[in-house]
This record gives sequence, C-alpha cells and structure tokens, in this order.
Amino acid sequence: MGKTETHASPRKLNDQDYSLRPMSEEDLQKIMVNERLAYPYPWTEQIFLDCLSAHYSCWVAEKQNQMLGHAVLTVAAGESHILNVCVNPATQGSGLGRLLVVHLLEVAKARKANTVFLEVRPSNKVAYNLYLSLGFNEVGHRKNYYPAESGKEDALIMALVL
Repeated sequence: MGKTETHASPRKLNDQDYSLRPMSEEDLQKIMVNERLAYPYPWTEQIFLDCLSAHYSCWVAEKQNQMLGHAVLTVAAGESHILNVCVNPATQGSGLGRLLVVHLLEVAKARKANTVFLEVRPSNKVAYNLYLSLGFNEVGHRKNYYPAESGKEDALIMALVL
C-alpha cells in the first residue's frame, strides 16, 4: 500500500474539515446506517466485508468523529472501478461526494490505473452531473443492472481516462 492508502487525509471543503481514512470492519455499523439512509437498495454488510477482504481501496469520510460518507474502489490491470460512493443525506449537496470521488481518482492514479469506470443510475441526476463535471464520459449501459421499485433500472457506464 502506498502513502495514500495508509493514513488519514485531512481535507478542507467549503471551510469544513473532513478526514478521509481507510475503512475498517469496525466502521461497518455506521456505514450501514449511511447506506440505508441514502439508498432504497443499499449494499449489504457482507459486500463491504468482501471488499475489505479483497483489499479494495475502501474509505470513510468523517467530520468531528461523525461518519458522513464512504467510498470503494478497485484497481487491477491498469483499470480502476468506482464501486460505491455514499454520502449521508443530511450532508448531500455539501461537496463531500466530489471530495470522495476526487480522492478515489488520486488513489487510482497512484496505483497506475489508466482508466476509471463506474456505473450510475440514469435517475441519479446529481451523481451523473458530478461525474460529468469531473470529466467522465458515458461509454455504454448495462440493461436491468440495478434493483428498482418497478423491477430493474439500467445503469449508465461512465469512464475517465487518467
């Protein structure tokens, strides 16, 4: 693991100090609270455990010891994939999602990834616009990828060349 992976990274956003640090199993209870608040179909605790066991780049964002967000990235064979970005709904709109994604992009670069991929729901306009603003481009879609109230929702595949 490089320096980016092993220590907390204090960041200032809108005059607010956030700390980014690697995720641990001890964080999962708080992570699950944020997941359930933010998503109608949240990841399970087991998915996070699997990501930690596989040594994915898993991060939490805190402010004054309150966990406000988390993110998961995998890097292999020169490619990176953003798997999860979650911000507590009470903090959404503050720029914390951008801070998390930018941090993941820095980790991907440090690990020598050439391209970063992600999926996003077409209905998640805020996330879609965030990714566009960071330079991601739509490169495809996955049919019936996400669970949805009406059955399934497609995913837009986005990519960024680093």
